Amino acid sequence: MTTAVFVPEQIDATDWANLEALFRGLSEREVEDAEGYERWLVDRSELEAACSEARANLYINMTCETSDEEASKAYAAFIENVEPKLAPAAFELDKRQVELAERFGATGERHEVLHRDTLAEVELFREESVALKTKVQQLDQKYDTVCGAMTVEFDGEKKTLPQMSKYLELTDRAKREAAWRTVAQRRLQDRDTIDGIYDEMVGLRHRIANQAGFENYVGYAFKAMHRFDYTPADCRLFHSAVDRVVTPFCDAVSERRRAELGVDELRAWDLAVDSKGRSPLNPFEGGADLVAKTRRVMEALDGELADLFAELGDGSTRQGARGGASFDLDSRMGKAPGGYQYMLDRSRRPFIFMNAAGLHRDVETMVHEAGHAFHSMLCKTDPLLHYRHSPIEFAEVASMSMELLTMRHWGVDGGFYDNEADLARAKRKQLEGSISLFGHIATIDAFQHWVYENPEHTREQRTAAWLDLIERFGFRGSRIGWEEQDLPARDAAWHAQPHPFGVPFYYIEYGIAQLGALQLWVRSLNEGEDVAVAAYKNALALGGSRPLPELFEAAGIRFDFSAEMFATVREAVERELAKLPE
Repeated sequence: MTTAVFVPEQIDATDWANLEALFRGLSEREVEDAEGYERWLVDRSELEAACSEARANLYINMTCETSDEEASKAYAAFIENVEPKLAPAAFELDKRQVELAERFGATGERHEVLHRDTLAEVELFREESVALKTKVQQLDQKYDTVCGAMTVEFDGEKKTLPQMSKYLELTDRAKREAAWRTVAQRRLQDRDTIDGIYDEMVGLRHRIANQAGFENYVGYAFKAMHRFDYTPADCRLFHSAVDRVVTPFCDAVSERRRAELGVDELRAWDLAVDSKGRSPLNPFEGGADLVAKTRRVMEALDGELADLFAELGDGSTRQGARGGASFDLDSRMGKAPGGYQYMLDRSRRPFIFMNAAGLHRDVETMVHEAGHAFHSMLCKTDPLLHYRHSPIEFAEVASMSMELLTMRHWGVDGGFYDNEADLARAKRKQLEGSISLFGHIATIDAFQHWVYENPEHTREQRTAAWLDLIERFGFRGSRIGWEEQDLPARDAAWHAQPHPFGVPFYYIEYGIAQLGALQLWVRSLNEGEDVAVAAYKNALALGGSRPLPELFEAAGIRFDFSAEMFATVREAVERELAKLPE
């Protein structure tokens, strides 16, 4: 490997003028042997890591403060002025890489995944699609800005929508209803705008797929996402398995909730409150406390993981990625919705973004994103950028496993819950959610398949498809009562899910990964926590250097989403639930 620095350490990769010569140099460099090819690969990796990190910093700062005009302009400028030039430059390097790999026999073993994925990129690239993809990214930024600006007045205070989630856990049913209606009405103010954004996105993506020779965006997306180990037909089998195995579980949970609440029918504001009338769980207060308690949990789970988590800081920062910060956690006005972990590829450090509001689900999000960070950190020494990222289906094993493996330690001294009753409630919520989540995943995934298989649909047809799916999978909204005035909120509920807008078809991965994570959790029960955690770290250290089934195998779990596998993990969850006090 080369020891010379190809990319200047202080390069400003937000300016194409600083990048053009480097891309051209790689494209034109003479490569005479396999060793030279390896040097070429490393230099390409470092150049693209610099570009990736430049984009990451701009994106992070924009989502942390969508109302900051300078941050929004800087991100928009990168999308409009740099990325359209990066795409064709990367295509030229992809073509060169495929040619060099085949010339020097670097297409198998260590290079197998890299060559396969690069070849797919070459086959998909179309110059005329670059401008369309830029437009899609601009629309996604618009969606983030619209959602980030959503606030309400409630209880005499201005609040973000994530902050309003706390009210849905109150035992006062009238207060919950008022809070739910306040949020629903606010979301509906932007319904036409968000539908318009999505209409444009669907049309643009369909054109991109057609330009690459695909009938619709489904096939294009599968190839672009390097889904070589399963097909759209396999997704339909996943949906069918959820229908058979998970929907009855969800229906039973809903019926028990209805009976315990003593209501004739569940309403939208009855789904988060404790069904036994207990006060909401209060696991932490603010981002710094969330980080401190998470660190105690990680110390109880595994010393190495705790050390990695400690490297990220104390959670007190609220400035995006500026100054080397690795956290921005608290919900506030103007912050984009959701949560994510973004690896800064050149400095090789992770950044975690959240909208924490003091809820148990924030605990789940924190350990989930920490799992992504562990993945990034455990494979960060690989010299090839491509292998410092993994297929999403396994990347989510890293995160979802943390939700389950940390669960037994949430009540450690200095952790989230200081009494057995609250700990049991939190575990029950996690375990029930680990199965019922499949219904949500199947709904969102099947919805996106329908959308892109029918790209000329009307908004009315899209709503009808959405309603059919939430009824099929027992997803929230289908097994509850609705008044006429609330139907628009049900019909547009998918607007709050950012994935269909920014990362289409990125959702089935959560289901595939949850099956893997549950298998790893079962290993911890049957073989011991140390065995499961060691397997977890062993697999994560591989990054994306092996095909997806091999990554699962490295963790001692199966790449399998059959109905039989669903039944196996459901039964394991039901056994553990039976041990927990009500």
